[in-house]
Amino acid sequence: MEKLVLVKNFSQREEAELAKNLLETEGIKAMVTADDYGGMNPALGWATGGAKLMVREKDKEKALEMLADLP
Repeated sequence: MEKLVLVKNFSQREEAELAKNLLETEGIKAMVTADDYGGMNPALGWATGGAKLMVREKDKEKALEMLADLP
C-alpha cells in the first residue's frame, strides 16, 4: 500500500473536492478527508481543521506544482 501525504488543507470540503478533481484530470489519484459528518455538518469540519487533500507520496511534488496557483 502506498503512503498518502497531505498536499493542502482547505477550510471547506467543496474547495478540496474541486482541487481533487483538478489533480485527477492530470492522472494524480487524490483523496479528501474531513471530519464533517460526511459533508452533512460543514461547521464541524471547520472546527476540526478543515478538509485535507491527500495524494500518494510519489505524486506530491507534481500535485504541489498544480495547486500552487490556487487561492
